[in-house]
Amino acid sequence: MRVIAVDAGNSRIKWGLAENGKWRALGAAAIDEFDRHAAQAWPSLPAPARIAVANVAGVEVGQRLAALFARHFAAAPVAWLRAVPSAGGVTNGYDDPGQLGVDRWAALVAARARHAGDSLVVMAGTATTIDRLDAQGTFRGGMILPGLDLMRRALAAGTAGLPLARGEYRDEPRSTSDAIESGCRAAQAGAIERAYARLPAGAPCFLSGGGVPAIAPLLAFATREVEHLVLEGVLRLAQ
Repeated sequence: MRVIAVDAGNSRIKWGLAENGKWRALGAAAIDEFDRHAAQAWPSLPAPARIAVANVAGVEVGQRLAALFARHFAAAPVAWLRAVPSAGGVTNGYDDPGQLGVDRWAALVAARARHAGDSLVVMAGTATTIDRLDAQGTFRGGMILPGLDLMRRALAAGTAGLPLARGEYRDEPRSTSDAIESGCRAAQAGAIERAYARLPAGAPCFLSGGGVPAIAPLLAFATREVEHLVLEGVLRLAQ
């Protein structure tokens, strides 16, 4: 069975066409450029049996995606996923299960499929989310903090003397740009390490998202980097 999985995030939209559980095509573009990207990439694809979407980008983006699906894959039913109390081997421990972001939910389902035990699931994008799964597959809760770019922009917008500049990470920064970059990366790594310290020894930490290359080298433990973790979860929920 062919399935198109879509991950509509805060700044980018990723998609993949899978057949019998294997990716046949993958793509991504910034939200503002996605219509053009889809017009170029989708006409050559074989017709999917269904489409599944994790959308955290809002109603307008959802409407744009619906129009694109109707244009390119009119015969395929579309499932607009949401977090539920239980699916894919994961029990949703949120006080209000439906409040959990569907991208986080999909990432948890994908992580559970990769490891049937305690794990930490980190999505480092526009926001960074740090979520814990226990050995029984129960989502125990997690943290949300600004991603690297948001941290940098908050400092530039909220202070009179700090620039929006890209420095380098240094253990002992000696310029303002390096101090900002080092502080933002250290804050991300510190939050992840604090959450990871509560897990049993040897539990995996799954990392995904555009911020991973900047954060992963700072972590004091081995990680598992998965480029398309949300799409993997969307595909499993669709099946």
